[in-house]
Amino acid sequence: MAPSGLTAGNGLMGAVLAFASLLGLAGCGPQAPQPQSGQTAPAFQVERLDGTRARFPDDYRGQVVALRFWADWCPFCKEEMRAIEDVYQRQRDAGLAVLALNVGQSAEVAGRFTRGLGISYEVGLDPDAEVSGRYGVVGLPLTYFVDRQGRVRNKILGEATAEAFEGLAGPLLQEPAP
Repeated sequence: MAPSGLTAGNGLMGAVLAFASLLGLAGCGPQAPQPQSGQTAPAFQVERLDGTRARFPDDYRGQVVALRFWADWCPFCKEEMRAIEDVYQRQRDAGLAVLALNVGQSAEVAGRFTRGLGISYEVGLDPDAEVSGRYGVVGLPLTYFVDRQGRVRNKILGEATAEAFEGLAGPLLQEPAP
């Protein structure tokens, strides 16, 4: 693991390609610095695919949350989203929540993509890349792990296996709820 808590998923090349793909979003607004391990995760509200609003962190108090930034054009997002589903199914009763934030796309595009994946975790919409800007997203996929107290604890830039995802979520789930 790199010193900043960054885990390179299935390889540096995947991260580089995802970064290159995200350059198209560069004009969507200023990018904030990425939250560092131990910092409070930035708060936000987004519309979910089902039309309801997700308020982070308010709606997720006491849970370990994986905030996953993705888009349908990301060549690494599809398989990783399926892999995350398996971990979510095993760990949701232990307090794992997943909020997959689609970056820069419409509800129609995000819905069409996710319907075929068979995922049951939440999908939120970040059509103007406002939330991704607050989180300093510079490549997709990117996943932040937020502990039960609302602090960023780790992140994965690039595609990750189910084992890597669970390896970062598992220890946080073992920590006591506030």
